[in-house]
Amino acid sequence: MLEKFTVYNGGVKLYFGPEVIGNLKKHLRNHKKLLIVSGKRSADISGAFPELKKILDEQGIEYVRYTDVKPNPTDNIVETIRRVYLDENCDGIVAIGGGSPIDSAKAARVLIAGGGSIKEYLYGLRKPPAQQPPLYAINLTHGTGTEIDRYSVVTITETREKIGFGPGYPTASIDDPRYLVTLPTNQTRYTALDAFAHAVESSTSSLSSPYSRLLSREAVALIVKYLPVAVEKPDDLEARYWLLYASMLAGIAIDHGVTQLGHGLEHVLSGLKPELPHGAGLAILYRELIRHFYRERPLEMKYVLEPLEPSLKPVPEDADKAQEAFNKFLEKIGFTETLSTYGFTREDVDEIIRLLYETNLRKRYEPLTPYGLPDKDYLKQLIIKLL
Repeated sequence: MLEKFTVYNGGVKLYFGPEVIGNLKKHLRNHKKLLIVSGKRSADISGAFPELKKILDEQGIEYVRYTDVKPNPTDNIVETIRRVYLDENCDGIVAIGGGSPIDSAKAARVLIAGGGSIKEYLYGLRKPPAQQPPLYAINLTHGTGTEIDRYSVVTITETREKIGFGPGYPTASIDDPRYLVTLPTNQTRYTALDAFAHAVESSTSSLSSPYSRLLSREAVALIVKYLPVAVEKPDDLEARYWLLYASMLAGIAIDHGVTQLGHGLEHVLSGLKPELPHGAGLAILYRELIRHFYRERPLEMKYVLEPLEPSLKPVPEDADKAQEAFNKFLEKIGFTETLSTYGFTREDVDEIIRLLYETNLRKRYEPLTPYGLPDKDYLKQLIIKLL
């Protein structure tokens, strides 16, 4: 039996398990018109939108759909969602999808409530207002954790800066593993590896704690066990359930312990080339970064990665062993991509370094990386290895 249960974190009430979407009825019943935010196909293919539509029709709630959210959403998408919401006189948002639709909706409701431009919030010139329109998230991936945390990531089109900020929590969220069995194999890999990175970074950042590490270790154990199963058998509901649970745990972990260098670097990469999926970018970087993290934080890394390699010791000398174990796991699940897969060349390396060290990303990620950002030449050589 796959249990159903409820999780409270920050300001969100999350319903977890098969067929829990009915719990939204009590949240939606007083709405007159909702804006449904999603990508073009996943909301329908997964079965999430048809089940939501049944609830809306039963309760006589009008809705309008916005289905143009792209991976690595931009400021233009966020501004468009705000405009549609206001033009259509909506009184709430339902975001259906992974990180991109939910992050976009989180950012858009800040604009709806507080005005201004999204750049002002991304740069910290304005603070998100306390009172915002209701947002309901129906999650379709086991990666970002955005359905349970307060964060959103948006790319500024003009400068190609991909910046995270804290607009606030959804009102209520749905984590139903049934919606994940249609997730393509490549997205199955990418999203679970994103959750893996959340576990590692929230355990080794300046804000890590016994709590974030406890959540992260369990998340890693579940990903190591069930990701190979989901890759081989996409319709295995048990595997999807536990990967979704791992992603939720890792989402709570970053809500408390945040991320650090790995996410800062990946935001540079997918800001430059939006076609690079976030989880894929992290997995590529982690082919070298596991070693770096382990040397700097061996005690924490040993604890979190023990499910991956039980023989690890909490000493910097085991950094190579940890790196080898992770790279073998990538081979096991069939992840073979490199930075060159997405068109990166040596000519891009200096720009990658510049964007990390000379933009707002440095202001955000340097304090979160307890040992500081690495030497530029060291980082250049690390990136070159990943081409």
